[in-house]
Amino acid sequence: MRQPSVVVLDYGSGNVHSAAKALEAAGARVELTADRKKVLAADGLVVPGVGAFSAVVDALKTVDGAELVDRRLAGGLPVLGICVGMQVLFARGVERGVETEGLGEWPGTVTELDAPILPHMGWNTVEAPDDSVLFEGIADERFYFVHSYAASDWSLEATPPFPRPHLTWAEHGTRFLAAVENGPLSATQFHPEKSGAPGIRLLSNWIAALRSE
Repeated sequence: MRQPSVVVLDYGSGNVHSAAKALEAAGARVELTADRKKVLAADGLVVPGVGAFSAVVDALKTVDGAELVDRRLAGGLPVLGICVGMQVLFARGVERGVETEGLGEWPGTVTELDAPILPHMGWNTVEAPDDSVLFEGIADERFYFVHSYAASDWSLEATPPFPRPHLTWAEHGTRFLAAVENGPLSATQFHPEKSGAPGIRLLSNWIAALRSE
């Protein structure tokens, strides 16, 4: 069976090496790079992210991250965002009163969770749809979250021929999006690479879908 190639976008994010190791354990051939040709040629692209929304957006600009993601999606090539790498896919983020423009792949605003304790740190369950690809066989598992901000609503209405998005929710004080599967663009608010066997299984599910592309 062919081993899919996955690029983890190297733009200075702190969790890239753990993400790369988890993807290798899940069955991918992984390279950590921001090389344009390699990013556009890979079967899959992973955009990790930790820290502040604005800092991740600024760092992505140094490697033309927004254009690379957009180019891949325009060609139907899979992209997976993780944690703040998911958040920046939305139109904007607001942190401590500062609004920052995101990559704009999805409408909506990332805001602080309305919860008594922040950050939301630790293991949590999710509410995944029955037809989810990412959560096939692991919908009842727990995943590891570390965040204070998230997208709490979804406003994108898909009409044919575009596929219906698969939305997965979690709760910490309020409901928020734990994952999105929207055609070639997928993302998780939690960290699969820190979620033990369920996280590896989720990455394996994503990688298996790359083989069918």
